[in-house]
Amino acid sequence: MRIGIYGGTFNPPHIGHMRAAAHAIEILELDRLVLIPNNVAPHKKVTAGASGQQRLEMLRLSARGMKKAEVSSIELDREGTSYTADTLDQLRRAHPGDELVLMMGTDMFLSFLSWYEPERIMQNATLAVFYRGEKNEQLAVEAQKDKLEAMGAKVVLVANPVTAISSTDLRRMLVFRCADPFLCPGVSEYIRERGLYGTGRDYRKLSMEALEEAVLSLLKPNRVAHVLGCRDAAVELARRYGADLTDAARAGLLHDITKAIDGPLQLTLCDEYGILLNKFSQENPKTLHALTGSLVAEQIFGENEAVVTAIRYHTTGRPDMGLLEKIIYIADYIEANRDFPGVEEMRKAAYEDLDVALLMGLESAMAHVRRQGQELAAATADAVKFLRDRGVKTPEEM
Repeated sequence: MRIGIYGGTFNPPHIGHMRAAAHAIEILELDRLVLIPNNVAPHKKVTAGASGQQRLEMLRLSARGMKKAEVSSIELDREGTSYTADTLDQLRRAHPGDELVLMMGTDMFLSFLSWYEPERIMQNATLAVFYRGEKNEQLAVEAQKDKLEAMGAKVVLVANPVTAISSTDLRRMLVFRCADPFLCPGVSEYIRERGLYGTGRDYRKLSMEALEEAVLSLLKPNRVAHVLGCRDAAVELARRYGADLTDAARAGLLHDITKAIDGPLQLTLCDEYGILLNKFSQENPKTLHALTGSLVAEQIFGENEAVVTAIRYHTTGRPDMGLLEKIIYIADYIEANRDFPGVEEMRKAAYEDLDVALLMGLESAMAHVRRQGQELAAATADAVKFLRDRGVKTPEEM
């Protein structure tokens, strides 16, 4: 028999996992495919949210009805760190005459030689590498394949056309209440009934401390410093111009709440919230985090209209912006971690005339978009015209 081995945290399992499994059964001509949730992953820290038993049960729900697929608790039963070399030894003893085919993604394949006892793995299994097909990725994968085959490994490369979503993204989508399209039947209900991954938490009207904790948990690590910096800059500007300090802090914290969600998932979020998008937004989903962030701020976090509107227009601006809208737009530009030509001039202007700083930011954004050869949001051009028509000038023009 040819037996596929598909291990992972499955935290939670989703349709991307199951489509990859079905694709593997077909393309690798497997007689069986064993899905194995790990106990303790050796290469990464497993995010809290579901126990090993719960991940096992969700995986069984996901694989239900899939021919040739079965779910094994072998690594959970063994406890301790889930080393693939140990798992394959155990499976080799149970299947001495069969071929074992170990599935893995590009990142894991490229780091394979850093795994625990990779030689033992190569002795026991064929490596089946699923890659997305980008040119640079393919070149790196092929070079690694040549290297490992020279060491005696058997490697099969498999183009992976299946759904691109990570469990990390899915955990965010669960909090935003728009993950159902990516979960197999029964899994969404299982998660909600047990309040897993934060789905049982009420996020409305959190204290400032609790809001900060919740927001930071939903960001990518490289976005944290910026968000805290934007919050601090917004509060200082609110103090300078007499805006509500609490609203400024909350809008600053929440302004990039959906930034970690990539373009296609932004479209899914809009669809799940019942938002009809214009042509520009449909063709430029990377610009949508301001809109989706405002929806999440309103519907998940229960923020007031001033906070929601400030988040909605913090990337494009709009004509006749309100005080908090201007503050969040500018704070996003001038927070302490920003470092680009002209930022010091903009910081100076922000504490002298908010409209001047706003115009500087809008025109800087327009210039950047044009340099990139991208389409400009109409709201940005309209906002510049509104300010210009009212006589606002940049410092160079004064």
